Amino acid sequence: MTLKVVVKLGGSILQNEKGEIDLDLIRRYAEIIKQARKEGIMVVAVVVGGGTISRRFISYARSLNASEGLCDVVGIQATRLNGYLFIAAMGDDAYPVIPQTLDEVAQAHATGKIVIVGGLQPGQSTSAVAALVAERLKADLLLNATDVDGVFTSDPKRDPNAKIIPELSVRSFRDVILSKSHVAGGYELFDMVALKVVERAKIKLVILNGKQPENILHVFKGKKVGTHITPT
Repeated sequence: MTLKVVVKLGGSILQNEKGEIDLDLIRRYAEIIKQARKEGIMVVAVVVGGGTISRRFISYARSLNASEGLCDVVGIQATRLNGYLFIAAMGDDAYPVIPQTLDEVAQAHATGKIVIVGGLQPGQSTSAVAALVAERLKADLLLNATDVDGVFTSDPKRDPNAKIIPELSVRSFRDVILSKSHVAGGYELFDMVALKVVERAKIKLVILNGKQPENILHVFKGKKVGTHITPT
């Protein structure tokens, strides 16, 4: 049975230390995803976050008294710009247009190309988009590549004693994310909408460090990387 995978790349991992887009990282992801498909792992879609660019433009919009809805639209456009960089790196392996709805995602998937997706609609994180895409395409696995090694007992950026949790149930993971902010540009790690979709679709979720693209290959080969969240 061929494993169908959706990869979600957090926008925070796409910038280097200078705050510039990390083109080398994008190239490495493109090559690894192509390699995985050659080895029978069907990466069917890559959902790309907005990161620093998105937050910057959302901040500009707020300074101009934009509504939260308009700020979301601004953030969505930033995710799509990042997505087009991935399309460029993937070449002919990628569907050449960023879908704007789930129906368009399904239509693009039907071509056999890897579908690159950004945000879809205001009020929705790209984590939620990734979960919805995984559900629509009947994926077995959702890989969430972020800027930490997985789910920790506390915030590892603030607490040096934080310890990684190798495996969690969906119910236990829910407790971890209940307190997260839900304003434009404020999403971290995962959110409740995304979690509910993963739970109802019974999709396995792995949260791992996206600064090391090889981690997704390690998961495919059965190595214990990041935090594995089981749907039951």
